[in-house]
Amino acid sequence: MFFADRIKSIKPTDRVLEVGPGATPHPRSDIFLELRYEDVNERIAQSGNIGLLKTDKEVVYYDGGKFPFKDKEFDYVICSHVLEHVFDADEFLKELQRVGYKGYLEFPTVYYDYLYNFPEHQLFLFEKDGVIYWMTKEESGLKNYEEIQKFFNISCQLRYHNTINTFKEYFFQGFEWEGIIVSQRVKDIQEITYSKEQIKLKPYKFTEENAKKIYPVISFKKFLKYKIDKKFQQIKKKIG
Repeated sequence: MFFADRIKSIKPTDRVLEVGPGATPHPRSDIFLELRYEDVNERIAQSGNIGLLKTDKEVVYYDGGKFPFKDKEFDYVICSHVLEHVFDADEFLKELQRVGYKGYLEFPTVYYDYLYNFPEHQLFLFEKDGVIYWMTKEESGLKNYEEIQKFFNISCQLRYHNTINTFKEYFFQGFEWEGIIVSQRVKDIQEITYSKEQIKLKPYKFTEENAKKIYPVISFKKFLKYKIDKKFQQIKKKIG
């Protein structure tokens, strides 16, 4: 979970369900719902290769489909980095709404999976103006680039997370919901991406400290000399 601070509506007396907690559940969750896997390695892979859940709280296992709970049994439902694993977002979201009054959703956007393309992820999702738009990977054609994405996938598994941390506001979406969750399946990839106007990245601050992280010291000296020479030439051109 990248935006735990966005969970703000849980009251002290609320009964909280967490769907698919993986190995890192939210501390406020009272009960967990997990999909049943016969292979422990598959369970770990579906949990982001972090490990297995260790808890003294109640864990309910099910085989998919309808959640094994009564209507509105929970005050709050947490579902973080699970929706991208299912095959039908509409049906899954109906179950979240059925068993809970409100909750929190978090999932990766297409930008994250375009780079890393985790095979466990089935859907691309994007929330816009209160609607969760979704499409399958098969429909997107992303599988055609698996051989290229393999490099980035391995880098992520080895914890090269600088890119993720830098762009997490665009790589992931997280928000609370209450009452009704509106979702819609789409076929146009533009429906699950940011517009040019919505991309508000700030220029990268190329300080000496940042530069040294990218270049060896000897290369940085050459780079600095190049910048100084270039600036000198610009000044000389203006004068002359």
